[in-house]
Amino acid sequence: MSWDPPSPRVRELIRQGAEIALNARPEWLAEIDAATLAGEARRPIAGDPVLAAATRRTNRSNLLFWAAANVRAPGQPVAANDEAAPLAIARDLVRRGLDDSALDAYRVGEAVAARLWTQIACTLTTDTAELRELLDVSLRSIAAFVDATVASISARMRAERAALTRGTHAERRETVLGLLDGAQVKEPESRLGYPLDRSHTAAVVWTDDPDADPRQLDRAADLLAAAAGPGRPLSVIASAATRWVWVPGRPDPGELRVALERLPLVRVALGSPAPGLDGFRRSHLDALTTQRLLARLTSAQRLASFDEVELVALVTQDPAGADRFVSRTLGDLESAPAEVRAAVRAFVAEQCNASRAAARLFTHRNTLLRRLARADRLLPRPLAGNTVAVAAALEVVHWRG
Repeated sequence: MSWDPPSPRVRELIRQGAEIALNARPEWLAEIDAATLAGEARRPIAGDPVLAAATRRTNRSNLLFWAAANVRAPGQPVAANDEAAPLAIARDLVRRGLDDSALDAYRVGEAVAARLWTQIACTLTTDTAELRELLDVSLRSIAAFVDATVASISARMRAERAALTRGTHAERRETVLGLLDGAQVKEPESRLGYPLDRSHTAAVVWTDDPDADPRQLDRAADLLAAAAGPGRPLSVIASAATRWVWVPGRPDPGELRVALERLPLVRVALGSPAPGLDGFRRSHLDALTTQRLLARLTSAQRLASFDEVELVALVTQDPAGADRFVSRTLGDLESAPAEVRAAVRAFVAEQCNASRAAARLFTHRNTLLRRLARADRLLPRPLAGNTVAVAAALEVVHWRG
């Protein structure tokens, strides 16, 4: 990775452009993120909130790494990005069972970054010769940097894959993946230390914070088991920031919610309780659906169950259509104070019984009635004639960020 150094004038232009890239516009980052997460080949990454977030972090890390290097030494070759973000995603890709083809996302990101860099370069000089030299050196630098970084991530993936073939965690994960795929697994209960002939509730326990202590995830898995009562849980390391958990029976959501207050960086998505091996699979898929819903809606909720969000998951499969449905159904109620929307949700949940709804919200019945009257004035159609649609729209508003 070498080339003739650029002239002093072009080195200065590259430095100026790199300083602009260090303070990249949000729309540039959004365009790179969208490109690296688009397409059928990258669906497994885009559909996984942890992998998608790790990809966005890696995009930012790569951009800042290359730009900072060119502020320090404009036009010089840039070594592979050896910071935490690209190394972490290598580990997580392998633990999700993905191969090196997932790294094609960085080639797509390179194309977008090169186009954006060309736009920056064209603002730095009107001299054709300078611009030609600037682009020749810098685009070669970007390509070589991405090549080196992808090679580094690929090597880390090979090492991680080798490590995963050894030890108890590897055997447990391999067994679980076989069961989830419907494969015939020999003596799965003895390999997992977990009985399958009972009712299970699956959970996805994860964190969005790349600096969170992984032990908090294990602690959350223990709290989840405690909220479910007696019986040994099953916990599998799905990635550095994710645990897949199964517990017997049904965890108490109130107890779990209180317990999670001690772990503010951890989030939990629960599946529905279901019996036997089929229930083991189905509850896990429900938990994944719940997690992906929270990510798709950028929800701030830290605990959600499939039972709570199943309707919202169906309604929001088409995000743009869901937004239109909410706006058309709620009108000005969509942007009304939270307590007004909460009054309507509670009223509908209590079968339109004002006394029970007031008790549910710990408020006076007259206060509730005033809020319901205000909601009726804000709605395009009266609540009494459109209860189901209003309730569905309010659930979408409640769960989205």
